[in-house]
Amino acid sequence: MARRKGIMSSRLKEEIAKELGFYDVVEREGWGGIKSRDAGNMVKRAIEMAEQGLAQQNQNNQK
Repeated sequence: MARRKGIMSSRLKEEIAKELGFYDVVEREGWGGIKSRDAGNMVKRAIEMAEQGLAQQNQNNQK
């Protein structure tokens, strides 16, 4: 099975990993070393950030 190209930038992934507290694992083992739960939490946080950005954008457009 081929892997898809990632959508999140490396910078965003690093920022979220630091926020969630597992960036040390990434530094030691790379992205393949994180737990699937951490990866899921990372995706969840990225979605939350995107939703917040869209909500803010909508508010700015309504002004």
